[in-house]
Amino acid sequence: MRIAHVGRDELGVSEGVHGGAGHLLIKSLWGEGDFQTPWFFVHFAILPPGGGIGYHRHDECEEMFTILDNAAQFTHNGRTAEVVGGATVPCRKGESHAIYNHTDKETRFMNFCVANTGGGYDCTDFGEDRVGAPLEAVDRLPVGRLDRNLLTFIPNVHEGKGKVGVRQVWGHQDFRTNWGFVAHCVVPPGASVGYHRHDVIEETYIIMAGSGRMTVDNETEEVHVGDAIPNRLGGSHGIYNHTQEDLEILVMAVCMESRAVRHL
Repeated sequence: MRIAHVGRDELGVSEGVHGGAGHLLIKSLWGEGDFQTPWFFVHFAILPPGGGIGYHRHDECEEMFTILDNAAQFTHNGRTAEVVGGATVPCRKGESHAIYNHTDKETRFMNFCVANTGGGYDCTDFGEDRVGAPLEAVDRLPVGRLDRNLLTFIPNVHEGKGKVGVRQVWGHQDFRTNWGFVAHCVVPPGASVGYHRHDVIEETYIIMAGSGRMTVDNETEEVHVGDAIPNRLGGSHGIYNHTQEDLEILVMAVCMESRAVRHL
């Protein structure tokens, strides 16, 4: 079973990314060769205080910045606001964006990239680090909160046990590439997402809190905070919370064809 887990000593140092301030610590967890759909990469990074990614734009791919903790100043199409983790910010084709850690603590975040079908990664840098940019209200940006209070608890998800909290944060209609959805889930103790298969989408499960036992293609392993588990096209998967604490998951899904899926 393929699991990517990031230890701090595995992170590389990248200076001035896209003309940004300072540096960041980063590791690529999965790349385009790991998927059959147009996933391009799954990255984990730490922004130290004063670090950032400069202002830039993609025309052939889309990204989803996910701030896991602390906070950062995020710029989207010229508007800058403080985004507090956990939250997601979609950067669709043609939308300009940047991130900067204005705080005195490290900010952990992940970045997910989906390219045009048959396309690849492209970038236009604008030479701006966005340090000191005037701030606006966060509701001026497309921010999807990872808020447990917004979850709906659904029984027997994919014929699993108990009730699982689910919320689709973003859907296929929010993107211009083959994104299927972005979902936030909480699996309480003793509950599970049943063993199932998707034939037209691939998913990546990110363990945000707690731990559980995940089965992928008949292999079962314990998964923990920070683990990223890809579920390949046509592969089977499910997850069970065998602990006494909630298991919190972020699910990213990408389709073989645009808008091929409407559900988890």
